Amino acid sequence: MQTLNQDIKDRSFKSAYLLFGDEAFLKKSYKNRLKEAVTGGDTMNYNYYEGKGINVPEILGMADTMPFFAEKRLILVEDSGFFKGGGEAESLAEYLPNIPDTTCLLFVETEVDKRSKLYKAVKKYGYAAEMVRQEPAQLARWAAGVLAREGKKITGRTMDLFLSKTGDDMENILSELDKLISYTLGRDVITDADVEAVCVTQVTNKIFDMITAISSRQTRKAMDLYEDLLTLKEPPMRILFLIARQFNQILQVKELMGKGMDKSTIASKLKLAPFVAGKIMLQAKSFTKEQIFSYVNLCVDAEEAVKTGKLADRLAVELLIANHY
Repeated sequence: MQTLNQDIKDRSFKSAYLLFGDEAFLKKSYKNRLKEAVTGGDTMNYNYYEGKGINVPEILGMADTMPFFAEKRLILVEDSGFFKGGGEAESLAEYLPNIPDTTCLLFVETEVDKRSKLYKAVKKYGYAAEMVRQEPAQLARWAAGVLAREGKKITGRTMDLFLSKTGDDMENILSELDKLISYTLGRDVITDADVEAVCVTQVTNKIFDMITAISSRQTRKAMDLYEDLLTLKEPPMRILFLIARQFNQILQVKELMGKGMDKSTIASKLKLAPFVAGKIMLQAKSFTKEQIFSYVNLCVDAEEAVKTGKLADRLAVELLIANHY
């Protein structure tokens, strides 16, 4: 993203940009920043295309059109599917080497095949930026920066607690930060109590609590958490997937602990916040390696039972939680 920041700062724009990846907040942010920087808010020299079935010859015609009383024309193409390869997208790839200096093409996509001709052309003649989920340390710095601009301070420990509740989705983090800022009006230090009072625990954290309850043989509590997730309209099969993922993570942590690694090393190796790594380490101590393997296999069996029609999805997860297989 340094390249994008530098281009925006220098107002020296490439002929084509591609923003892609699963971090929606970053894609939206850089899309808007590039749009503002290239056009300066001018709508006369801005064209927008969205979705499947976009008319490629029309885009090429627009790209060849000189901007009206401006240096640049911006053409924004979003969720086109052009980067999956083949079709009319190839004519766009062939066009890029000859695009006028007065035109800037900006593609914003979710799915991209890096083997496609268009991807390779954008990479060669422009810039392709993959917006991935950020690591905990980066998210902590960013969130602390947002708070600092509002005159708020937060300790590292409280930030870890905050991120353990919000997860790594930047849109959600920003929403929860706004709530914290409003809640602490008149105070400059954000505490653990503030985070507990206003921040909503994400689904993945309820899964974490559910597994803690399972490890403590608190079946009723685990079932209550399952009911909470169903009330939040979470599909049973997604809950099953998250339980399986959590047990796989516990297994990884258990193995690293067996090699004598400490919390900070495990957090770094698995790209977890230290606070989260510490919680998983506690969970790992509650299970033997054989028990963890057993639960991983139970998850596989539950999925198979649902797919083959032996069990309803909701019941399969209930049986897994109660461990009555």
